[in-house]
Amino acid sequence: MAKHRFYIPADRWNPERLVLEGEEAHHCLEVMRCREGDRVVVFNGAGAEAEAGIAGTARGSVTLEAVLLGATPRPPAAITLAQAVPKGKNMDLIVQKATELGASRIVPLLSERTVVQLDGGELEKKRRKWQRVAIEACKQCGQNWIPEIAAPVNVEAFVRSAKDPLRLVAAIGAGASPLKAILAAREQDGAPRPAAATVMIGPEGDFTPAEISTALSHGFLALSLGPIILRSETAAIYALSITGHELMDR
Repeated sequence: MAKHRFYIPADRWNPERLVLEGEEAHHCLEVMRCREGDRVVVFNGAGAEAEAGIAGTARGSVTLEAVLLGATPRPPAAITLAQAVPKGKNMDLIVQKATELGASRIVPLLSERTVVQLDGGELEKKRRKWQRVAIEACKQCGQNWIPEIAAPVNVEAFVRSAKDPLRLVAAIGAGASPLKAILAAREQDGAPRPAAATVMIGPEGDFTPAEISTALSHGFLALSLGPIILRSETAAIYALSITGHELMDR
């Protein structure tokens, strides 16, 4: 039977004194009904993992004794998903699936066609919520690297700041190419297989022509996701899947 997994932030990770606090302690004791003597798995979101026994419990905390320590190496490629925020709870789904697919960073984009309008404290509140979704996804799927959820930013500001050697924007049209063709063209020019990439996915209705033009003028390449027009969340999952397959299979 799989052991329950819990999260201890990297800045509080001490293999000699592992302690669950706050929401994680509540989840352990009140939701999962773990008790003293039970075995669990804890991870710090930065590759470290430990199998541990529950040594003691108190209100709001669970003390653990490490039995077996482990470490998961960084993925061979760092992939950033820059995702225009969709309506409803679809961003939660995208964050969850991007985490499962090994994205290292997720940047929520506010595009001209983004239906959801956020400002001020709402932006940080949403960012914290999405970070929690990523943590929960890691707990469920056994992923030991939690992606960073960046603060929401507008498209122009993001494309100006993006520096990965491979930068892609999902686009519809004759100028867009499949990922294999993009990578083959890079290799013909003598460029090595990139160890970092950024993939931009638009909102319902796609990016505006001006946003696409801005991205292309800042070194992004137009990525085709096939002849069928995909929903935003489907496009994100598909784009991460093919990018991860091409860059992480080393």
